[in-house]
Amino acid sequence: MKLFQASSPNVEVNGETVHSVIDGMGAFKSTAVKILAENGIDNPQPGMWYKQQAWLNSFKKISEQVGSSTLNAIGQKIPENAKFPPEIDDIFKALSAIDIAYHMNHRNGDIGNYKFQKIDEKNAKIICNNPYPDEFDKGIITAMARRFKPSTSIGVKVNIDESQPVRTKGGDSTTFIVSW
Repeated sequence: MKLFQASSPNVEVNGETVHSVIDGMGAFKSTAVKILAENGIDNPQPGMWYKQQAWLNSFKKISEQVGSSTLNAIGQKIPENAKFPPEIDDIFKALSAIDIAYHMNHRNGDIGNYKFQKIDEKNAKIICNNPYPDEFDKGIITAMARRFKPSTSIGVKVNIDESQPVRTKGGDSTTFIVSW
């Protein structure tokens, strides 16, 4: 999917998810509120729905003004704010649930997807085919992997698979390799 571009003007994202922008900006919450308002999202509320394009426009402005590390921080807040299936209890279920949660928190059109593939017991692949920036998706994947990594694993590593297409380089999707 094209970066920062909703597939339809009808696609919406819920207020819980939109709120991750504010939470992810840390000390710069007032900047997040201002950018969201400039793009037509005033005072986002849980249970309400907002145009995905307005949210994507906010992401683009944050990327340009504040930087990609902030997009990663926003992505890491998604698991705290978005709705996820309750039966997640291991890293494989957590990573595969990203797509389920994505669809639970968006509506009214083709929104793309997160395709999970298990490589082996300590590695997985996630192909992100959606309009969100790579650093944002990396943040979501990192947060989910850290939260549900096996107790025997020291850490989590999430990297772009440069042998595959990358959205920020004009590709329709970005592939991440997750190791723990």
